[in-house]
Amino acid sequence: MSGMKKNTFALLLLLSGYGAVAQVAAPVAKARRPNAAPAAAAEAIDTRRIDELLARYTADVGTHGAYGPLSLPTAKGSIRRYDKRVPGTIALVLRDGKVVYRKAFGVDNMFTQTPLRTDAIVRIASQTKAITSVGLMLLYEEGKFQLDDPISKYLPAFANPKVLATFNAKDSTYTTVPATGEVTIRQLFTHTSGISYPVIGSPEARAIYAKADIPSGIGTPTGSLAKSMDALGALPLLHQPGERFSYGLSVDVLGRLIEVLSGQPLDKYLRARLFEPLNMPDTWFYLPANKKNRLALLYTENAAKKTVPMEPRDGMFPDYPKASGGTYFSGGAGLSSTIDDYAHFLQMLLDNGTYNGRRLLKPATVALITQNQMGAVSQGGNKFGLGFSIVSAENAARQPGGLSEGAYEWGGIFGTTYWVDPKTKLVALIYTQKYPNSTGGDLANKFKTAVYQTFVSEQNK
Repeated sequence: MSGMKKNTFALLLLLSGYGAVAQVAAPVAKARRPNAAPAAAAEAIDTRRIDELLARYTADVGTHGAYGPLSLPTAKGSIRRYDKRVPGTIALVLRDGKVVYRKAFGVDNMFTQTPLRTDAIVRIASQTKAITSVGLMLLYEEGKFQLDDPISKYLPAFANPKVLATFNAKDSTYTTVPATGEVTIRQLFTHTSGISYPVIGSPEARAIYAKADIPSGIGTPTGSLAKSMDALGALPLLHQPGERFSYGLSVDVLGRLIEVLSGQPLDKYLRARLFEPLNMPDTWFYLPANKKNRLALLYTENAAKKTVPMEPRDGMFPDYPKASGGTYFSGGAGLSSTIDDYAHFLQMLLDNGTYNGRRLLKPATVALITQNQMGAVSQGGNKFGLGFSIVSAENAARQPGGLSEGAYEWGGIFGTTYWVDPKTKLVALIYTQKYPNSTGGDLANKFKTAVYQTFVSEQNK
Protein backbone atom coordinates (compact mmCIF):
# COMPACT_ATOMS: atom_id res chain seq x y z
CA MET A 1 0.00 0.00 0.00
CA SER A 2 1.51 3.33 -0.98
CA GLY A 3 2.50 6.04 1.48
CA MET A 4 0.26 8.49 -0.33
CA LYS A 5 -2.73 6.25 0.26
CA LYS A 6 -1.84 5.84 3.90
CA ASN A 7 -1.50 9.55 4.40
CA THR A 8 -4.69 10.26 2.47
CA PHE A 9 -6.62 7.98 4.74
CA ALA A 10 -5.07 9.48 7.83
CA LEU A 11 -6.48 12.79 6.67
CA LEU A 12 -9.85 11.17 6.06
CA LEU A 13 -9.72 9.75 9.54
CA LEU A 14 -9.61 13.22 10.93
CA LEU A 15 -13.39 12.90 10.61
CA SER A 16 -15.54 11.36 13.37
CA GLY A 17 -18.78 10.54 15.31
CA TYR A 18 -22.52 11.54 15.90
CA GLY A 19 -25.81 10.23 17.47
CA ALA A 20 -29.41 11.30 17.89
CA VAL A 21 -31.67 10.27 20.69
CA ALA A 22 -30.87 11.70 24.12
CA GLN A 23 -30.44 8.55 26.15
CA VAL A 24 -28.38 7.61 29.19
CA ALA A 25 -26.54 4.32 28.81
CA ALA A 26 -26.42 1.71 31.53
CA PRO A 27 -23.17 1.62 33.50
CA VAL A 28 -20.69 -1.16 32.88
CA ALA A 29 -19.68 -3.69 35.49
CA LYS A 30 -18.20 -2.27 38.69
CA ALA A 31 -14.84 -3.91 38.00
CA ARG A 32 -14.34 -1.55 35.11
CA ARG A 33 -15.41 1.63 36.86
CA PRO A 34 -13.06 4.13 38.45
CA ASN A 35 -13.71 4.34 42.21
CA ALA A 36 -17.50 4.74 42.03
CA ALA A 37 -18.99 7.36 44.33
CA PRO A 38 -21.53 6.37 47.00
CA ALA A 39 -25.05 6.67 45.65
CA ALA A 40 -26.05 9.16 48.33
CA ALA A 41 -23.23 11.52 47.40
CA ALA A 42 -24.12 11.34 43.71
CA GLU A 43 -27.80 11.99 44.39
CA ALA A 44 -26.99 15.13 46.36
CA ILE A 45 -25.59 16.84 43.27
CA ASP A 46 -27.89 18.39 40.70
CA THR A 47 -26.37 17.45 37.34
CA ARG A 48 -29.21 18.72 35.17
CA ARG A 49 -27.05 21.48 33.69
CA ILE A 50 -24.67 18.89 32.26
CA ASP A 51 -27.53 16.57 31.27
CA GLU A 52 -29.24 19.30 29.29
CA LEU A 53 -26.03 20.35 27.53
CA LEU A 54 -25.27 16.82 26.37
CA ALA A 55 -28.89 16.13 25.50
CA ARG A 56 -29.07 19.27 23.33
CA TYR A 57 -26.03 18.30 21.32
CA THR A 58 -27.26 14.75 20.65
CA ALA A 59 -31.05 15.23 20.43
CA ASP A 60 -33.48 15.48 17.56
CA VAL A 61 -35.39 18.76 17.19
CA GLY A 62 -38.14 18.96 19.80
CA THR A 63 -36.70 16.41 22.22
CA HIS A 64 -37.37 17.24 25.86
CA GLY A 65 -34.53 17.66 28.30
CA ALA A 66 -34.04 18.18 32.01
CA TYR A 67 -35.52 21.69 31.92
CA GLY A 68 -38.26 21.00 29.37
CA PRO A 69 -38.14 21.22 25.55
CA LEU A 70 -34.64 21.57 24.17
CA SER A 71 -35.12 25.04 22.74
CA LEU A 72 -34.02 28.49 23.75
CA PRO A 73 -35.24 32.00 22.91
CA THR A 74 -32.95 33.95 20.63
CA ALA A 75 -32.21 37.65 21.10
CA LYS A 76 -35.17 38.48 18.86
CA GLY A 77 -37.52 36.29 20.83
CA SER A 78 -37.92 33.52 18.27
CA ILE A 79 -37.17 29.92 19.14
CA ARG A 80 -33.92 28.29 18.15
CA ARG A 81 -34.19 24.52 18.35
CA TYR A 82 -31.26 22.19 18.83
CA ASP A 83 -30.81 19.11 16.72
CA LYS A 84 -28.14 16.47 16.77
CA ARG A 85 -24.72 18.04 16.42
CA VAL A 86 -23.00 14.82 17.41
CA PRO A 87 -24.70 11.43 17.19
CA GLY A 88 -23.54 10.52 20.68
CA THR A 89 -21.31 11.56 23.53
CA ILE A 90 -19.93 10.01 26.70
CA ALA A 91 -18.93 12.06 29.73
CA LEU A 92 -17.18 11.15 32.96
CA VAL A 93 -16.26 13.35 35.94
CA LEU A 94 -14.35 12.31 39.05
CA ARG A 95 -13.85 14.49 42.10
CA ASP A 96 -11.64 13.49 45.00
CA GLY A 97 -11.21 10.14 43.27
CA LYS A 98 -14.93 9.34 43.15
CA VAL A 99 -17.20 9.18 40.14
CA VAL A 100 -19.70 12.06 40.33
CA TYR A 101 -20.93 11.91 36.73
CA ARG A 102 -20.88 9.09 34.18
CA LYS A 103 -23.40 9.05 31.35
CA ALA A 104 -23.77 8.50 27.62
CA PHE A 105 -26.24 10.39 25.42
CA GLY A 106 -27.36 9.77 21.87
CA VAL A 107 -26.61 6.87 19.60
CA ASP A 108 -23.70 4.89 18.30
CA ASN A 109 -25.46 3.91 15.08
CA MET A 110 -27.61 6.72 13.69
CA PHE A 111 -29.48 4.33 11.35
CA THR A 112 -30.40 1.55 13.76
CA GLN A 113 -30.65 4.06 16.65
CA THR A 114 -28.49 1.79 18.79
CA PRO A 115 -27.70 3.76 21.96
CA LEU A 116 -24.14 4.81 22.63
CA ARG A 117 -22.88 2.98 25.72
CA THR A 118 -20.60 4.27 28.43
CA ASP A 119 -18.28 1.31 27.80
CA ALA A 120 -17.93 2.00 24.07
CA ILE A 121 -14.37 1.78 22.77
CA VAL A 122 -13.40 4.92 20.87
CA ARG A 123 -10.43 6.05 18.82
CA ILE A 124 -8.52 8.33 21.20
CA ALA A 125 -5.89 9.36 18.61
CA SER A 126 -3.62 12.00 20.21
CA GLN A 127 -4.64 11.01 23.73
CA THR A 128 -2.12 8.25 23.02
CA LYS A 129 0.64 10.84 23.44
CA ALA A 130 0.22 11.27 27.19
CA ILE A 131 0.26 7.50 27.72
CA THR A 132 3.45 7.09 25.69
CA SER A 133 5.04 10.04 27.49
CA VAL A 134 4.26 8.63 30.92
CA GLY A 135 5.43 5.20 29.77
CA LEU A 136 8.79 6.70 28.86
CA MET A 137 9.04 8.47 32.22
CA LEU A 138 8.91 5.06 33.92
CA LEU A 139 12.22 4.38 32.16
CA TYR A 140 13.48 7.81 33.22
CA GLU A 141 12.96 6.77 36.83
CA GLU A 142 15.11 3.71 36.10
CA GLY A 143 17.96 5.94 34.95
CA LYS A 144 17.74 4.84 31.31
CA PHE A 145 18.07 8.41 29.91
CA GLN A 146 18.22 12.09 30.80
CA LEU A 147 15.77 14.65 29.44
CA ASP A 148 18.45 16.73 27.72
CA ASP A 149 20.16 13.78 26.08
CA PRO A 150 20.23 14.07 22.28
CA ILE A 151 17.82 11.56 20.77
CA SER A 152 20.63 10.47 18.43
CA LYS A 153 22.37 8.89 21.43
CA TYR A 154 19.73 6.16 21.24
CA LEU A 155 18.36 6.56 17.69
CA PRO A 156 21.41 7.23 15.44
CA ALA A 157 19.22 8.10 12.44
CA PHE A 158 18.57 11.48 14.07
CA ALA A 159 22.27 12.46 14.26
CA ASN A 160 23.49 15.66 12.57
CA PRO A 161 20.01 17.14 11.94
CA LYS A 162 19.33 19.58 9.13
CA VAL A 163 16.73 22.37 9.03
CA LEU A 164 14.61 23.22 6.00
CA ALA A 165 15.87 26.34 4.25
CA THR A 166 13.99 26.49 0.92
CA PHE A 167 11.18 24.41 -0.53
CA ASN A 168 9.90 24.06 -4.09
CA ALA A 169 6.18 23.25 -3.98
CA LYS A 170 6.20 22.10 -7.62
CA ASP A 171 8.37 19.03 -7.09
CA SER A 172 8.86 18.92 -3.29
CA THR A 173 12.60 19.50 -3.58
CA TYR A 174 14.28 21.49 -0.84
CA THR A 175 17.53 22.78 0.57
CA THR A 176 18.71 22.65 4.18
CA VAL A 177 21.08 24.27 6.63
CA PRO A 178 22.72 22.53 9.60
CA ALA A 179 20.75 22.61 12.84
CA THR A 180 22.27 24.68 15.62
CA GLY A 181 22.10 21.67 17.92
CA GLU A 182 20.87 18.12 18.28
CA VAL A 183 17.21 17.38 19.03
CA THR A 184 16.84 16.52 22.71
CA ILE A 185 14.41 14.14 24.36
CA ARG A 186 12.88 17.07 26.27
CA GLN A 187 12.18 18.85 22.97
CA LEU A 188 10.41 15.75 21.68
CA PHE A 189 8.19 15.67 24.77
CA THR A 190 7.26 19.33 24.30
CA HIS A 191 6.85 19.36 20.50
CA THR A 192 9.64 21.89 20.10
CA SER A 193 11.86 19.49 18.14
CA GLY A 194 11.03 20.89 14.69
CA ILE A 195 9.36 17.62 13.64
CA SER A 196 5.94 18.17 12.04
CA TYR A 197 3.08 15.90 10.93
CA PRO A 198 2.07 14.25 7.67
CA VAL A 199 -1.46 15.15 6.56
CA ILE A 200 -2.15 17.86 9.18
CA GLY A 201 1.29 19.48 9.37
CA SER A 202 2.67 22.38 7.37
CA PRO A 203 2.40 22.19 3.55
CA GLU A 204 6.13 21.57 3.34
CA ALA A 205 6.01 18.76 5.90
CA ARG A 206 3.02 17.13 4.22
CA ALA A 207 4.84 16.99 0.90
CA ILE A 208 8.22 15.91 2.24
CA TYR A 209 6.80 13.24 4.55
CA ALA A 210 4.48 11.86 1.86
CA LYS A 211 7.38 11.51 -0.55
CA ALA A 212 9.33 9.58 2.09
CA ASP A 213 6.33 7.38 2.95
CA ILE A 214 6.12 8.57 6.58
CA PRO A 215 2.79 7.46 8.13
CA SER A 216 0.64 9.58 10.41
CA GLY A 217 0.11 6.71 12.82
CA ILE A 218 -3.67 6.62 12.27
CA GLY A 219 -5.05 3.88 10.06
CA THR A 220 -1.61 2.51 9.19
CA PRO A 221 -1.49 -1.02 10.62
CA THR A 222 1.34 -2.33 8.45
CA GLY A 223 5.04 -1.59 8.64
CA SER A 224 7.08 -0.87 11.74
CA LEU A 225 7.83 2.05 14.00
CA ALA A 226 11.55 1.29 13.74
CA LYS A 227 11.66 1.61 9.95
CA SER A 228 9.48 4.73 9.79
CA MET A 229 11.31 6.57 12.57
CA ASP A 230 14.67 5.84 10.96
CA ALA A 231 13.30 7.33 7.72
CA LEU A 232 11.97 10.36 9.61
CA GLY A 233 15.37 10.95 11.19
CA ALA A 234 16.91 11.56 7.77
CA LEU A 235 14.40 14.30 6.87
CA PRO A 236 14.80 18.02 7.58
CA LEU A 237 13.39 19.69 10.67
CA LEU A 238 10.89 22.47 10.01
CA HIS A 239 12.70 24.87 12.35
CA GLN A 240 15.66 24.95 14.70
CA PRO A 241 15.30 22.64 17.73
CA GLY A 242 13.69 24.43 20.67
CA GLU A 243 12.67 27.46 18.61
CA ARG A 244 8.88 27.05 18.79
CA PHE A 245 5.99 24.64 19.34
CA SER A 246 5.25 22.49 16.27
CA TYR A 247 2.76 19.69 16.75
CA GLY A 248 4.01 16.56 15.08
CA LEU A 249 5.43 13.05 15.22
CA SER A 250 7.72 13.79 18.15
CA VAL A 251 5.92 11.37 20.46
CA ASP A 252 6.06 8.63 17.82
CA VAL A 253 9.83 9.06 18.09
CA LEU A 254 9.50 8.70 21.88
CA GLY A 255 7.52 5.51 21.31
CA ARG A 256 10.43 4.15 19.32
CA LEU A 257 12.78 5.23 22.12
CA ILE A 258 10.73 3.12 24.54
CA GLU A 259 11.24 0.12 22.27
CA VAL A 260 15.00 0.65 22.15
CA LEU A 261 15.42 1.25 25.90
CA SER A 262 13.06 -1.51 27.03
CA GLY A 263 13.82 -4.11 24.38
CA GLN A 264 10.07 -4.62 23.84
CA PRO A 265 7.57 -3.61 21.15
CA LEU A 266 5.64 -0.55 22.30
CA ASP A 267 2.32 -2.38 22.61
CA LYS A 268 3.72 -5.07 24.93
CA TYR A 269 5.62 -2.53 27.02
CA LEU A 270 2.60 -0.29 27.60
CA ARG A 271 0.39 -3.27 28.45
CA ALA A 272 2.81 -4.59 31.05
CA ARG A 273 3.84 -1.27 32.58
CA LEU A 274 0.62 0.78 32.41
CA PHE A 275 -2.49 -0.95 31.10
CA GLU A 276 -2.40 -3.97 33.41
CA PRO A 277 -1.38 -2.10 36.60
CA LEU A 278 -3.99 0.60 35.92
CA ASN A 279 -6.85 -1.81 35.11
CA MET A 280 -7.12 -0.63 31.50
CA PRO A 281 -8.34 -3.83 29.79
CA ASP A 282 -10.00 -1.99 26.88
CA THR A 283 -6.98 0.04 25.72
CA TRP A 284 -5.34 -1.38 22.58
CA PHE A 285 -3.58 -0.46 19.36
CA TYR A 286 -5.53 -3.24 17.62
CA LEU A 287 -8.56 -4.72 19.34
CA PRO A 288 -8.85 -8.39 20.30
CA ALA A 289 -11.69 -10.24 18.60
CA ASN A 290 -13.88 -10.19 21.72
CA LYS A 291 -13.78 -6.39 21.90
CA LYS A 292 -14.26 -5.40 18.26
CA ASN A 293 -18.06 -5.21 18.55
CA ARG A 294 -17.72 -2.39 21.09
CA LEU A 295 -15.83 -0.04 18.76
CA ALA A 296 -17.96 3.08 18.27
CA LEU A 297 -18.82 4.11 14.73
CA LEU A 298 -16.81 6.89 13.12
CA TYR A 299 -18.58 9.83 11.45
CA THR A 300 -17.73 12.83 9.32
CA GLU A 301 -19.55 15.67 7.54
CA ASN A 302 -20.41 15.77 3.86
CA ALA A 303 -20.29 18.86 1.66
CA ALA A 304 -23.68 19.95 3.01
CA LYS A 305 -22.39 19.71 6.61
CA LYS A 306 -24.61 16.72 7.27
CA THR A 307 -23.33 13.95 9.47
CA VAL A 308 -22.51 10.76 7.58
CA PRO A 309 -20.59 7.61 8.49
CA MET A 310 -16.97 7.43 7.43
CA GLU A 311 -16.54 5.10 4.47
CA PRO A 312 -13.45 3.23 3.27
CA ARG A 313 -11.40 5.26 0.82
CA ASP A 314 -8.16 4.71 -1.10
CA GLY A 315 -7.97 1.12 0.08
CA MET A 316 -8.14 2.11 3.75
CA PHE A 317 -10.96 1.78 6.27
CA PRO A 318 -12.26 3.74 9.27
CA ASP A 319 -12.34 0.66 11.50
CA TYR A 320 -8.56 0.45 11.62
CA PRO A 321 -8.60 -0.59 15.33
CA LYS A 322 -10.19 -3.86 14.16
CA ALA A 323 -7.24 -4.70 11.91
CA SER A 324 -5.92 -8.19 12.60
CA GLY A 325 -2.21 -8.57 13.20
CA GLY A 326 -1.37 -4.85 13.13
CA THR A 327 2.37 -4.23 13.49
CA TYR A 328 2.60 -0.41 13.50
CA PHE A 329 2.34 0.98 17.03
CA SER A 330 2.03 4.75 16.87
CA GLY A 331 3.00 6.31 20.19
CA GLY A 332 1.38 9.54 19.11
CA ALA A 333 -2.03 8.48 17.79
CA GLY A 334 -2.58 4.74 17.58
CA LEU A 335 -4.64 3.75 20.64
CA SER A 336 -8.32 3.13 21.17
CA SER A 337 -9.79 3.03 24.66
CA THR A 338 -12.81 3.56 26.90
CA ILE A 339 -13.53 6.62 28.97
CA ASP A 340 -13.17 4.55 32.17
CA ASP A 341 -9.75 3.19 31.21
CA TYR A 342 -8.38 6.64 30.48
CA ALA A 343 -9.83 7.99 33.73
CA HIS A 344 -7.80 5.39 35.63
CA PHE A 345 -4.65 6.72 33.96
CA LEU A 346 -5.48 10.36 34.75
CA GLN A 347 -6.52 9.62 38.34
CA MET A 348 -3.16 7.94 38.92
CA LEU A 349 -1.43 11.17 37.95
CA LEU A 350 -3.74 13.27 40.13
CA ASP A 351 -2.92 10.90 43.01
CA ASN A 352 0.79 11.62 42.55
CA GLY A 353 1.63 8.36 40.83
CA THR A 354 -0.41 5.83 42.80
CA TYR A 355 -3.37 3.68 41.77
CA ASN A 356 -5.30 1.40 44.14
CA GLY A 357 -2.48 1.62 46.65
CA ARG A 358 0.22 0.73 44.12
CA ARG A 359 2.88 3.29 43.24
CA LEU A 360 3.73 3.56 39.55
CA LEU A 361 5.53 6.92 39.54
CA LYS A 362 7.26 8.97 42.21
CA PRO A 363 5.57 12.27 43.16
CA ALA A 364 8.64 14.18 41.96
CA THR A 365 8.27 12.57 38.52
CA VAL A 366 4.59 13.50 38.34
CA ALA A 367 5.56 17.08 39.24
CA LEU A 368 8.12 17.06 36.43
CA ILE A 369 5.55 15.74 33.95
CA THR A 370 2.92 18.34 34.85
CA GLN A 371 4.90 21.58 34.82
CA ASN A 372 6.39 23.81 32.13
CA GLN A 373 9.21 22.08 30.25
CA MET A 374 9.39 24.40 27.23
CA GLY A 375 10.79 27.52 28.87
CA ALA A 376 9.72 30.79 27.24
CA VAL A 377 8.15 29.07 24.22
CA SER A 378 4.34 29.16 24.18
CA GLN A 379 1.69 26.68 23.08
CA GLY A 380 -1.45 28.73 22.45
CA GLY A 381 -0.77 30.82 25.53
CA ASN A 382 -0.25 27.68 27.62
CA LYS A 383 2.92 25.79 28.38
CA PHE A 384 3.74 22.17 27.68
CA GLY A 385 4.96 19.59 30.16
CA LEU A 386 6.09 16.05 29.44
CA GLY A 387 3.01 14.96 27.53
CA PHE A 388 0.39 17.55 28.52
CA SER A 389 -0.63 21.14 27.84
CA ILE A 390 -0.36 23.09 31.11
CA VAL A 391 -2.95 25.85 31.66
CA SER A 392 -1.27 29.23 32.20
CA ALA A 393 -2.40 31.89 34.66
CA GLU A 394 -3.46 34.09 31.74
CA ASN A 395 -5.60 31.41 30.13
CA ALA A 396 -7.08 30.37 33.48
CA ALA A 397 -8.13 33.99 34.05
CA ARG A 398 -9.98 34.02 30.72
CA GLN A 399 -12.47 31.42 31.94
CA PRO A 400 -13.79 32.39 35.37
CA GLY A 401 -15.19 29.40 37.18
CA GLY A 402 -13.24 27.11 34.85
CA LEU A 403 -9.84 25.45 34.68
CA SER A 404 -7.32 26.44 37.33
CA GLU A 405 -3.79 27.54 36.62
CA GLY A 406 -1.66 24.41 36.46
CA ALA A 407 -4.44 22.13 35.23
CA TYR A 408 -3.25 19.83 32.46
CA GLU A 409 -5.16 18.72 29.41
CA TRP A 410 -5.23 17.45 25.82
CA GLY A 411 -7.47 15.45 23.52
CA GLY A 412 -7.80 13.57 20.26
CA ILE A 413 -8.76 14.72 16.80
CA PHE A 414 -11.90 12.57 16.57
CA GLY A 415 -13.59 14.61 19.30
CA THR A 416 -12.18 13.42 22.62
CA THR A 417 -11.09 15.83 25.37
CA TYR A 418 -9.83 15.47 28.93
CA TRP A 419 -8.38 17.55 31.73
CA VAL A 420 -7.03 17.15 35.26
CA ASP A 421 -7.33 20.03 37.74
CA PRO A 422 -5.17 19.38 40.83
CA LYS A 423 -6.50 22.46 42.67
CA THR A 424 -10.10 21.27 42.54
CA LYS A 425 -9.28 17.52 42.52
CA LEU A 426 -11.17 17.07 39.25
CA VAL A 427 -10.66 14.58 36.44
CA ALA A 428 -13.05 15.08 33.53
CA LEU A 429 -13.42 13.57 30.06
CA ILE A 430 -15.88 13.94 27.20
CA TYR A 431 -15.82 11.71 24.12
CA THR A 432 -17.44 11.89 20.69
CA GLN A 433 -16.45 10.24 17.39
CA LYS A 434 -16.78 12.85 14.67
CA TYR A 435 -14.36 15.03 12.71
CA PRO A 436 -14.63 17.60 11.32
CA ASN A 437 -17.48 18.94 13.40
CA SER A 438 -18.63 22.33 12.20
CA THR A 439 -21.77 22.41 14.40
CA GLY A 440 -20.64 20.81 17.65
CA GLY A 441 -16.97 21.60 18.01
CA ASP A 442 -17.66 23.86 20.98
CA LEU A 443 -19.16 21.06 23.06
CA ALA A 444 -15.96 20.35 25.00
CA ASN A 445 -15.57 23.96 26.16
CA LYS A 446 -19.22 24.19 27.17
CA PHE A 447 -18.84 20.91 29.03
CA LYS A 448 -15.94 22.38 31.01
CA THR A 449 -18.07 25.32 32.07
CA ALA A 450 -20.98 23.08 33.05
CA VAL A 451 -18.72 20.81 35.09
CA TYR A 452 -17.28 23.65 37.14
CA GLN A 453 -20.71 25.23 37.64
CA THR A 454 -22.01 21.87 38.87
CA PHE A 455 -19.21 20.53 41.00
CA VAL A 456 -16.96 23.43 41.98
CA SER A 457 -18.08 26.63 43.67
CA GLU A 458 -16.03 29.82 43.53
CA GLN A 459 -15.45 29.53 47.27
CA ASN A 460 -13.59 26.22 47.10
CA LYS A 461 -11.53 26.84 43.97
